[in-house]
Amino acid sequence: MSAENTYPTSKPTSSPPPAIRATRIQPCLWFDDQLEEAARFYTGIFPNSSIGHLARQPATEDGPGAVYAGEFVLDGMAFRGINGGPQHFSFSEAISFSIDCGDQSEVDYYWDSLVDGGEESMCGWLKDRYGISWQVVPTRLYELVSDPDPARAQAAMQAMLRMRRIVVADLEEAADAAAPVVG
Repeated sequence: MSAENTYPTSKPTSSPPPAIRATRIQPCLWFDDQLEEAARFYTGIFPNSSIGHLARQPATEDGPGAVYAGEFVLDGMAFRGINGGPQHFSFSEAISFSIDCGDQSEVDYYWDSLVDGGEESMCGWLKDRYGISWQVVPTRLYELVSDPDPARAQAAMQAMLRMRRIVVADLEEAADAAAPVVG
């Protein structure tokens, strides 16, 4: 799979992110031995993504050496990764990556792509095939739970708490049933 992919038009509707800039703070992910595979998986999902340098063990007569560390960019955000080996550390929901989605098609795209081989959770959370937790959240959720009408905001929140993948139409329906928009 190439890191330079063509993405469906239903994916990102927001403006492109600013150019990548160096920063002192960068997530570093510990994989058992799937760093290269994971980097290819993620760069195949997110636009504005690429795989940078992959540090390898020395080559053998069987081929190139195994990757032990590397860098990749996801939608303009730089990541580092290491293959630290199994049974040392694992990912948990204590750290997650949140994806702001402009509409339901973006929610569906990121949800379906990231949950492939992983598992669904509640309230827009999922765990991907590598054990990393993601929150796939439509911006409309933030608007509805911040509605000035407390009944609408509470109804949207209660609807979200019953969902796995967040469905914007269901949030709006719950808010409207609690207190229809006047005007």
